[in-house]
Amino acid sequence: MSLEPDDLLGVGEVSRRSGVPVSALRFYEELGLIAATRTPGNQRRYRRHMLRRISLIVVAKRLGIPLSDVQEVFTSLPIDHPPSQRDWRRVAQLWRAQIEQRRTQLEHLQRELTGCIGCGCLSMKACRLLNPEDALADEGPGPRRI
Repeated sequence: MSLEPDDLLGVGEVSRRSGVPVSALRFYEELGLIAATRTPGNQRRYRRHMLRRISLIVVAKRLGIPLSDVQEVFTSLPIDHPPSQRDWRRVAQLWRAQIEQRRTQLEHLQRELTGCIGCGCLSMKACRLLNPEDALADEGPGPRRI
């Protein structure tokens, strides 16, 4: 597959268009999240579709999705050509489930925190939030996880 010069973007252009620092682009490349080709002068050139991958990395970070999870999902996406709409839908479904699970965990934590604040016990030994089921009582008084 022959690439036209307009199909390749320099690292500065990709950084400007994506809002991602050049150092982060290099890091993402080291992780295998994005790929670049090299010019005869050893300059990085990114295929235009890498902008979409980079945008997805940025969105994943905003959603609190770890780069390791992005890495895992990206292994199933083609890197040499743009992923299909079906590919992106599959990624969205995976992350939607993770976000829903995280939302449920946060709601549970919020309920416990509200109960803890309302309780007023201030007991690190018996607190259900910091010491669930008093599992750390045998280790002595005071905070054990803070």
